[in-house]
Amino acid sequence: MRRASAAGAVLLLAGCAGPRPSIPQSAAVVAPTAWRVDGGAGAIQAIQNDWWESFGDPALNALVGEALRNNVDVMVAASRVAQARAQFRLVASAARPAIGVGGQGGYGRSLNAFGVGLDQVDGTASVTGSYELDLFGRLAEARGAARADLLASQAARDTVRLAVAAQVVEGYIGLRALEAQLAIAQDTLATRAQELELIRHRAAAGYSPALDLAQAEAEYQVAAQLVPATRSAITRQENGLSLLLGKAPGAIAPGAAIDGLVAVRVPVSLPAQVLRQRPDIAEAEDRVVAADRQLDVARAAFLPRIQLSASGGAVASNILPNPVSLFSLGGSILAPLFEGGALRARQSIAAATRNQAAFAYRKAALTAFAEVENAMESNQRLAQQLAAAEQQRAALATARALAVNRYRAGYAPYLDQLDAERGLLSARLSVVDLRAARLRAIVVLYRSLGGGWSAPVGGSAVAP
Repeated sequence: MRRASAAGAVLLLAGCAGPRPSIPQSAAVVAPTAWRVDGGAGAIQAIQNDWWESFGDPALNALVGEALRNNVDVMVAASRVAQARAQFRLVASAARPAIGVGGQGGYGRSLNAFGVGLDQVDGTASVTGSYELDLFGRLAEARGAARADLLASQAARDTVRLAVAAQVVEGYIGLRALEAQLAIAQDTLATRAQELELIRHRAAAGYSPALDLAQAEAEYQVAAQLVPATRSAITRQENGLSLLLGKAPGAIAPGAAIDGLVAVRVPVSLPAQVLRQRPDIAEAEDRVVAADRQLDVARAAFLPRIQLSASGGAVASNILPNPVSLFSLGGSILAPLFEGGALRARQSIAAATRNQAAFAYRKAALTAFAEVENAMESNQRLAQQLAAAEQQRAALATARALAVNRYRAGYAPYLDQLDAERGLLSARLSVVDLRAARLRAIVVLYRSLGGGWSAPVGGSAVAP
C-alpha cells in the first residue's frame, strides 16, 4: 500500500509538469536539392583544412599560420572552450559521491566530585559522504546540456579560426593588389614625366600649343597624387594585417605578386552536405541540444530529489579506556509541493530559450545556403568580368600606342592621346581590382563551405 502511494505521488508530481513542449515546425530546415548556380556540386574532392595553401604562396601560408597562433580573437575563443570544459566537469561532478574528512581535538582541566583537578585530552575523527540518486535523470540531463555547450564552444572557436584565416587571406590579396596598383601608378607617373618633358620642348619650339603643355602638366599631377594615395592605402592594409596577426603595426613580408596567386577551382558540396561542414551551423545545432536538455532539467525539478548520506568516525580521550566508534546512515527525499508557479515558469522559460535556439539554427542554415550561392555566383561572374577587362586593357594599350604615334606625327590632337592614356590607366587598375575581387570571391566560397571543417569524433570534446 505504501509503495502504491509513493508511486502515485511521483506520477502526480510528474503530471504537474504537463506535456513536453515540442520544437515548432516552422523552425525546421529543408535543404535545397541543388544550387541555382552550376558550380560542380557534388565533387568527390574534399576541401583541405589548409585551403589557403591552394593559392601557392609560401608567404601567405606563413601569415595564416602566425595569425592562427597569435590572433587575439582566436585566443579568446580558446579560453571560452577551456571555460566550457571546466563548466562541464563541474556539472558532471554533481552526479558523483561527495566525501569529506574532519577532525577535532582539545585539552582541558576540570574538577571532579572530590575536588581534584582532572586533565582531559580528547579527539574526534570522522569521514562523511553524500550521494544523490538520479532516478529521474535531472543530473544526466544537466550533464548532457553542459556537454552540448562545450561542443558549441569548440565549434564557435573553429568558426573564429576560419574567419581569421579568411580575413588574413583577403587582407593579403588586398595588399598585393595595392602593390600592383602602386607599380602601375609609378609607371604612369614616369611615362607622363617623359611626355611632359617632350611637350615642353615641342612648345618651346612652337610645335605644340600652350594648351597641350597645360594638359600634360595636369595629367602628370594626377599621376603624382595617385602614388602617395596608394602608399597610404598600403600602410593601412599592412596595419590591418598586423592586427590580425596579433602584433603591433608594421610592414608585411613580401610575397607573390597578385598575378602569381592561383585562382583555384573550389570543390562545391551539395546543399545538405554544407549543413555538416560549417562550424557555425554545428554551433547553432549544439545550442539547440543544450537548450533542449535544459528544458528536461526544468521538467525534472517537478520530481523528488533523493539524497543518501553516511558518516563514520571515532572519539578518543584519556578518560576512556578505548576509542569509541561512531557512525550514521541516512537519506532524504525533497519534493516540491508549492512554489507559487515558479517551476512552471522556469519550464516555460526553458522551452522559449530552446525555441529561440531552434530558430537561430534555421537562420544560420538559410544564411549558409545564401552565402554559398552568392559566392558561387560572384566567382563565375567575376571570372567573366576579368576576362573582358583584360581584353579591354589590351585594346586600350593598342589605342594609346596609335594615339601617341598620330600625335607625334601631327595627325591628331594631344587630347586623343590623353583620352587613350586615361582609359588605359583606368583599365589597368580595373584589371587589378577584378583579379583581387575574383581571388576574394574564392576565399569567400572556401569560407562559406566551411573551409574543410569537420566535427570532432567520439568524446574528444569532453576529454580532459
